[in-house]
Amino acid sequence: MGVITHLQGSVKGIPNRYIVLVTVFLSSVSNEVAYEAPAAPIIRRANATFIILCRNSEIEGVIQSVREVEDRFNRDFNYPYVFLNDEPFTDEFKTRISVISPSVMEFGVIPHDDWLQPSWIDEEKASAARKQMELDNVIYGGSVSYRNMCRFNSGFFFRHPLVQKYRYYWRVEPHVHFPCNVPLDPFLYMQDHNKTYGFTITLYEFESTIRTLWQTVQEYVSLYPEHIHPDNAMGFISADEGAHYNLCHFWSNFEIADMDFWRSDAYMTFFEFLDSKGGFYYERWGDAPVHSIAASLFLPQNAIHFFDEIGYQHIPFSHCTENAERWKNGRCSCDPKESFDYNGYSCLRQWEAVAGHR
Repeated sequence: MGVITHLQGSVKGIPNRYIVLVTVFLSSVSNEVAYEAPAAPIIRRANATFIILCRNSEIEGVIQSVREVEDRFNRDFNYPYVFLNDEPFTDEFKTRISVISPSVMEFGVIPHDDWLQPSWIDEEKASAARKQMELDNVIYGGSVSYRNMCRFNSGFFFRHPLVQKYRYYWRVEPHVHFPCNVPLDPFLYMQDHNKTYGFTITLYEFESTIRTLWQTVQEYVSLYPEHIHPDNAMGFISADEGAHYNLCHFWSNFEIADMDFWRSDAYMTFFEFLDSKGGFYYERWGDAPVHSIAASLFLPQNAIHFFDEIGYQHIPFSHCTENAERWKNGRCSCDPKESFDYNGYSCLRQWEAVAGHR
């Protein structure tokens, strides 16, 4: 004789679409048939995070950036965030940010030695360099904190305890805009297509901030020729096979990259060699040319990717795809005619020549 049990209707905490009629027949021979509700869809994700370096005073700009990241991409993926600061985040900062997304958010303090100017830097020499740059009206020329940031982003952020567990990151700055829906998961794209470094904007560096950088790079290359990839992108950063630097770099305030590259022996020896020369403080070496030169020399050219479909604005420059289908599918609010891509100060044409585009 059988027993029929019915479970139907609504069950607290379980969506109605997963509630099904379950019928179990029990017989003298103990035959049993069970029907299980379909499992919720599994979203495939990479081991990745957003990284935002900011101060408590930048709360409004951070809220704006995170809100747009969520609206244009992350609300469907819930990738975590890591916020880093050279001082503890306030409770107000953490509370206001945490309500924007259900994603995991971690707030970390940068170790003292990873942020501040090293004690071995000749402060008299560094101070004189800052004063001269101020006289020459070089942007951030007199700022020590800006130099701290450039050095941290060049050699330390990927070693922070909160970041160590991740492989890929998407760098997000306060007060930036993402005017297009992101139609794919860029982290998975990087992972599945063996990409290491992704960018949206590329331009020339101020020569006055990196007067001896290329000379130092050449010294490094002479000491470690084995780190130069045979299929490198040297043509992007030099028009004469490395004799001179053309000042082109990827604008690193947006970058999506594989931190295994920054953690590699090639990059770490490169950063330590640069750091030993003091150019982050005696000049004003930025993390953008440092990252760009390393990626161009140590990676195969096809490991660097232009994310044309990701709209991006960091005043005064913006990227908005000129591809009509991508622009429409991304529901972009930006005007392609105002994109920086082919501005005279942009280096995108140099990149396309190397990558074989157009």
